[in-house]
Amino acid sequence: MSVLTPVNPWSWSEGYGYEQAILVEGSARTLVCAGQTSVDDDGVPIHVDDIGKQLAQALDNLEAVLAKAGMSLADVARLNYYTTDVDELFGAFEVVVTRLRAAGARPAGTLVEVSRLALPGLKVELEATAYG
Repeated sequence: MSVLTPVNPWSWSEGYGYEQAILVEGSARTLVCAGQTSVDDDGVPIHVDDIGKQLAQALDNLEAVLAKAGMSLADVARLNYYTTDVDELFGAFEVVVTRLRAAGARPAGTLVEVSRLALPGLKVELEATAYG
């Protein structure tokens, strides 16, 4: 039987009715992460309209969630990308490639263009599943 444990490095998301991640423990550990964006510790968007800086911040936030569960980017098996502009994302994608390469990670993933994200000014959201 698996045990589900919320993982929240910050408390602001509780007000929106979701956890930053759910740690699934049993025969293996699985971390299912909520979408991570370019927000500060209070959930306020930062680097509005700069997709490169948003990618870096979203990765920082993802790494904070992973660390809280005792994991790292190296444990990520699935990383999905949601963006408001695929071409603009590809123009800044070296940010992701560099970070994943440094972690020794090559996760499977999906890239989807959407009309908007949850908060104005956000251009990218990352969604991950990690195993460790």
